[in-house]
Amino acid sequence: MQRPVTALHNSLLRALPPEDLALVAQHLSHVELERGRLLYDPGDPIDVIYFPEDGVISLMTLMENGAAIESATIGPEGAMGLMAAVAPRQALSRAIVQTPLKAGRISAERMHDIWSQSAKVRDLVDRHNEALFGHAIQSVACNALHSVEARFCRWLLTCHDRISTDTVALTQEFLADMLGVQRTTVTAIARSLQEKGVIRYRRGVVDIIDRAGLEAGACECYGAIRRTYQRLLPR
Repeated sequence: MQRPVTALHNSLLRALPPEDLALVAQHLSHVELERGRLLYDPGDPIDVIYFPEDGVISLMTLMENGAAIESATIGPEGAMGLMAAVAPRQALSRAIVQTPLKAGRISAERMHDIWSQSAKVRDLVDRHNEALFGHAIQSVACNALHSVEARFCRWLLTCHDRISTDTVALTQEFLADMLGVQRTTVTAIARSLQEKGVIRYRRGVVDIIDRAGLEAGACECYGAIRRTYQRLLPR
């Protein structure tokens, strides 16, 4: 589904001065993408840049045996594929729509032209790419050092920050891929959090009941990643 952009709900774009924003906005189109839509696989040329307005894109690191784990998420605070504004780039990871997504999109070629014209856009691209790199390296440490339950709480909070609802529709398989664990592990942890009154878990659906409880159960990486974005990107 595609229609002209009528409003901008992406924080990165809203941070631009009006004259620089106008350079981007006139070339944006609006798309609504279903959960599970594949945007890029490793090695694919990045020819379109997405600015999420509501929803989450996951960046997945793939192994040769088919295993995968999430390395970062992108929502209304950022953009998918923004490094291609600097020069032609190939995707380094799988980019997949994690929740139903509303986004503005622009061709990488057009965004490069704007990047060439605007010092403000160049600065924002640099800051965003640094923030995303910081997010990814924090996730590496998190996946290696923290419990699955703490990572699950962090992941739910990260998702909740980027959507306009308290309900997250996700399959067990998708959750298992995000966390790099078996589906039975996801079920056990979800039930444990439900017994604590933090979430309500139904097959394929998680309702966030007690956000403060999730924050208490999450590892330090949730706050660390938030602080990285707050330090580097305009709010």
